[in-house]
Amino acid sequence: MLSDRRQRVLAALIEEYVARALPVGSRTLTERYHLGVSPATVRNELSVLEDGGYITQPHTSAGRVPTDFGYRAFVDNLLSCDLAEDDERYRPVVDELRRSASELDALLEQTSSALTRLTDCLSIVLAPSVLNLRIKQLSLVSLTPHKALVVLVTEDGQVFNRQMEFADEVSPDELARVQRFLGDAMGGKSLQEVEDGLGEGMVEAFRDPLVRMALDEVLSCLQESAPSRAHRLGVSSLLTKPEFSQSQALLPVMRVLEDDTVLLHILDDAARQGAGAPSVRIGSENGDEALSGVSVVASRYGRGASAGVVAVVGPTRMDYSRVIRAVRIASAALEDV
Repeated sequence: MLSDRRQRVLAALIEEYVARALPVGSRTLTERYHLGVSPATVRNELSVLEDGGYITQPHTSAGRVPTDFGYRAFVDNLLSCDLAEDDERYRPVVDELRRSASELDALLEQTSSALTRLTDCLSIVLAPSVLNLRIKQLSLVSLTPHKALVVLVTEDGQVFNRQMEFADEVSPDELARVQRFLGDAMGGKSLQEVEDGLGEGMVEAFRDPLVRMALDEVLSCLQESAPSRAHRLGVSSLLTKPEFSQSQALLPVMRVLEDDTVLLHILDDAARQGAGAPSVRIGSENGDEALSGVSVVASRYGRGASAGVVAVVGPTRMDYSRVIRAVRIASAALEDV
């Protein structure tokens, strides 16, 4: 456990390193930060922090930089503070997001965009698991005698659609009959229940080729939409960071983050926590060598089966206070979706 003074010195060093991406010396801390102690004391505290593994010296003549362990101590101290009082200044962002987006996908995309603007990092907004959502409406729309559109609306406002084609002509009346039947059978059920069989009453209905075909298209529509539906924005922001100024340094990170299985594992901490309680994974804590140079700040939104995750990915040299507040406010914007 660090003393208050060492916490202040560590916080000042991290703030300086975040701002300038250069090793920090004791003179810089003494001149730029009001630590209330002499330069000799600052040097001594830096030596103690280095011995404890909180900071390291890249080169003998250079200043110090934080380690993952140092960032963790800083973040844990930050999370123990009450950040809520500063969240109100982000309230206009929440209100604007809710006013401007009428559908969930649009809200997720705009939230991701807002996160990128607020943090200057890569933002990820993970939609609720599609298979756990409940069907509000199913429509079969005749386009031509040989073609129709399947439209699904879930209770949280997500819309999915898929075209189906017929070898023989199908009239609008026939489509309406199938729509009524499937609507009665599927209304209010979760998509997982649909995949699991839709109840015993569907066995007889499978003998109707048109019902069977429409049901197959519905399930295909759901299966195509079932992946994580992650909205990612801000790759260009990462390229402006000194750590990723060469695109080759960013490519391994993006390859990992494009893998939904890995992404879900990384965001698992946030998925298990309560809404609004951010989780922070720093560097090596991500469990993948490609992500050893980044930190992930994430928070769950929504409740139960309708829960999703918002996250920000940036260099370990990120402004944690700013990012944590932005993730909290994005979670609040999505809380009632």
